[in-house]
Amino acid sequence: MLKNRLKSKNLILASGSLRRQELLKSLGVPFEIRLKKIDENYPKHLKRSEISDYLAQLKSNAFVEELSLKDLLITSDTIVWYHNMALGKPVSKDDAFQMLQKLSGKTHEVITSVCLKSLQKEDIFNSITKVTFKELSKEEIQFYVDNYNPMDKAGAYGIQDWIGQIGVTKIEGSYFNVMGFPIHKIYSQLLKFSEEL
Repeated sequence: MLKNRLKSKNLILASGSLRRQELLKSLGVPFEIRLKKIDENYPKHLKRSEISDYLAQLKSNAFVEELSLKDLLITSDTIVWYHNMALGKPVSKDDAFQMLQKLSGKTHEVITSVCLKSLQKEDIFNSITKVTFKELSKEEIQFYVDNYNPMDKAGAYGIQDWIGQIGVTKIEGSYFNVMGFPIHKIYSQLLKFSEEL
């Protein structure tokens, strides 16, 4: 159904994330991947979804001048929100360890924002999922940091990885949102977006 709706459009995913690419592929729509290096800074007064909304839009704005009439661009950004603070991607293994220690035994929010942009319009939306970790031992955290790749993930973890399998005790909301792509919302918003073009 979505494929038919978008057949006159050139769908572009501006993300190097294999997880996002796989999830978009699961919708059965053809798309191309375009990448640009973006300086992901945001005004410090922003909170929660304001941050990810801002960054998703910032990423899309970098492509505006090269979009054609039939292009439909998807950009997104994910943050972990904990104790009134945004946790992005760790800058070092030590930073990753510290982040996971903070999240251990606690509940945090994973917020993913998505920006759909064409030359005619723009739509920004987000999804919020609450995730609870068990008390993680220092050995478990160190094992994960040493053997997996926490460096490219907000909050220093991937829920689909080993630490998600052994450490996450409760999820309230979309699992795929925690992976960085709220595919249920993307599907419905793409349908709506295509109707209004």
